[in-house]
Amino acid sequence: MVKHWRMDREEKYEIVEKWFLKDLEMIDGKEADTDNPYFDMHFHKIYNLEAYSCASKYTFARTLNKLNAMYLKKDFKIVNFDDTYLNDDSIWSSSSRDCLVLMRVCFYASNLLCLSLCPLS
Repeated sequence: MVKHWRMDREEKYEIVEKWFLKDLEMIDGKEADTDNPYFDMHFHKIYNLEAYSCASKYTFARTLNKLNAMYLKKDFKIVNFDDTYLNDDSIWSSSSRDCLVLMRVCFYASNLLCLSLCPLS
């Protein structure tokens, strides 16, 4: 966990606490149906945390899941998260493909708009 503060034009960071991924038992997103940035990390004790946003909470969970799959391959629970947003193969997952998906949706929407405005003869 890092503490962040700003002094004049300089940003400062201080490591407050460290955890090991091997000790993490579970991440609890608290409520999968609501847009909230709060989650719990279960180690030997439970830490209540708040992410910058709900999207950053999901990105953090995806990152920990990938690290676990790459290095530890242990039974790792992620609960109270919407699976649609946790999986990278989902169209809604946050990645560099977001702009491409958005461009395609806009392209099709503009085509539909043009077709609907064309007079039928």
